[in-house]
Amino acid sequence: MATTAEVSRPLTLADLKGKVDPDWCPGCGDFGVLAALQKALVELQIPQHNVVTISGIGCSSNLPGYINTYGMHTLHGRTLAVATGVKLANHDLTVVVTGGDGDGFGIGGNHFIHTMRRNVDLLYIVMDNQIYGLTTGQTSPTSQLGMKTKSMPFGNIEAPLNPIALALAAGATFVARGFSGEQKHLTELIKEGIQHKGFSFLDAFSPCVTYNHDNTYQWFRPRVKKLEDEPAYDSANWYAAMEKAQLWGEEIPIGKFFERTDIPSLHGAEPVLAQGGPLAHRSLRLPAEMSRGFAEELL
Repeated sequence: MATTAEVSRPLTLADLKGKVDPDWCPGCGDFGVLAALQKALVELQIPQHNVVTISGIGCSSNLPGYINTYGMHTLHGRTLAVATGVKLANHDLTVVVTGGDGDGFGIGGNHFIHTMRRNVDLLYIVMDNQIYGLTTGQTSPTSQLGMKTKSMPFGNIEAPLNPIALALAAGATFVARGFSGEQKHLTELIKEGIQHKGFSFLDAFSPCVTYNHDNTYQWFRPRVKKLEDEPAYDSANWYAAMEKAQLWGEEIPIGKFFERTDIPSLHGAEPVLAQGGPLAHRSLRLPAEMSRGFAEELL
């Protein structure tokens, strides 16, 4: 972590290098997401002590250990609940949540929906590889129909979840999709997500080179099409975003699907937090007369 003297100088990529090196498989898409996140923080010049990265369980959820910011490695599927607490305790912090499709859309699906509904001001990056990687290759919530895995060796019979459509339906105020094979584009999406005031969801295609031999870099490259390359596309149009969210196959849109800025974030809507500043910067000691009143009421 940076010292007080170092805070005044420009942030560099070297500053954000974690104390340990990633142990992901060579070629894993998570390397690209980590690099894009580090580059985004440098370009935005957000001091390290103002950033906290939070994750759950899974290959991608090891990310907080590979970046030099404050961080928490929490329980499987409970990342967004912890992140909400962090943001409400100190809403001056830039909160970035990282995880995989199993952690976020499987066991964490409930928290995913309600954090979007509440419009908690954070960026949630899901490294979506359509497989359970840490547990060595089982079907995940985003595995495609017919995909053969260890848990479904004759082909997946369960329809995959559509993360973009779900985020739009649940009320996320920033919805985007990136691809770790498109570094510059992914970096820009992360920057936009960090700067958005409200819940930002970024579904990042992050190919698993060990256990998913269907959704590879080679499979994605000819299919992904940037929404930014469509002059007529309007990311303020929820209906257009939902229509684009249904595309999958020969054309898979990436980019910013939707953004709205007229809804206050959770801490902005809470008068106590909006008017008094972050709780972490306040004295939380109760006045003596109030403490006595509570004691007398209980006794």
